[in-house]
Amino acid sequence: MKNPYKDKKWFKLLSNKYIWVSLFFIVWMTFLDNYSYFDHRILNKDIEELKENKKYYEEEIKKDKQHIQQLHNSEQIEKYAREKYYMKKDSEDIYIIEFEGDSIIKNDPN
Repeated sequence: MKNPYKDKKWFKLLSNKYIWVSLFFIVWMTFLDNYSYFDHRILNKDIEELKENKKYYEEEIKKDKQHIQQLHNSEQIEKYAREKYYMKKDSEDIYIIEFEGDSIIKNDPN
């Protein structure tokens, strides 16, 4: 009994064992493996996010170093204490002006 499809091009292609092995390998690596294509995409997104975080924190470190350098000057220390901690000299009065959008709304239990 002779196979009628044996001479067809598509049959030769589908009966080739190398095609089947290659197809199995591609499906395995794309979907089933622990290091699949989709896992790599997720990991690459995480890497990009971490690189952005690293860049942000490096910029913040530069700003903080500049700020520390400025605080070696006694005038800058005085300015910082006045702005952040509302410190004053004995002969001065401090007035804190709050705008409507700047104040924190406190929950009143009543």
